[in-house]
Amino acid sequence: MKNVIFRNDVLPLKNKLYRLALRITLNHAEAEDVVQETMMKVWSRREQWEQIESMEAFCMTICRNIALDKNRRAGRDDESLEQGDYEVPTTDANFDPEQQTVQNDRLQIVRQIINSLPEKQRSVMLLRDTEGKSYKEIAAILDISEEQVKVNIFRARQTVRQRFIETENYGLQIH
Repeated sequence: MKNVIFRNDVLPLKNKLYRLALRITLNHAEAEDVVQETMMKVWSRREQWEQIESMEAFCMTICRNIALDKNRRAGRDDESLEQGDYEVPTTDANFDPEQQTVQNDRLQIVRQIINSLPEKQRSVMLLRDTEGKSYKEIAAILDISEEQVKVNIFRARQTVRQRFIETENYGLQIH
């Protein structure tokens, strides 16, 4: 019976866990290791599964903690959660390379601003805006209150907005 639960409830979370681990570790191999460690830790706690309210929150919490521990051991506490060369998709029939470059530059600025946020603010933004988690789920994953989730999201968004406007107005680069 427990194999069915693991197969149906834990294994489908593998991609979400990988995305979370990758945004924290910034390394594909380490993210894969984190997911594997997460799966092993979840499996080793299979006796507790019936008491767990949300298997997804349980797995995400374990994954986040393992990834953060890896970063701490490697001395990368405040590195970025999101790296990569992403481009804004072009949907306009009148493709304008200059406008595409401006949009890509803006996306890079926003990414740098998000990367400069404190870890908890980055995490709540990631879980809310990228993963689409509810306040309750984020609170369970991060082991904080829903009110703290809301405050961190508000502060993170306010900081991103303010720094982006400053950068657009003054051409400053965030590092």
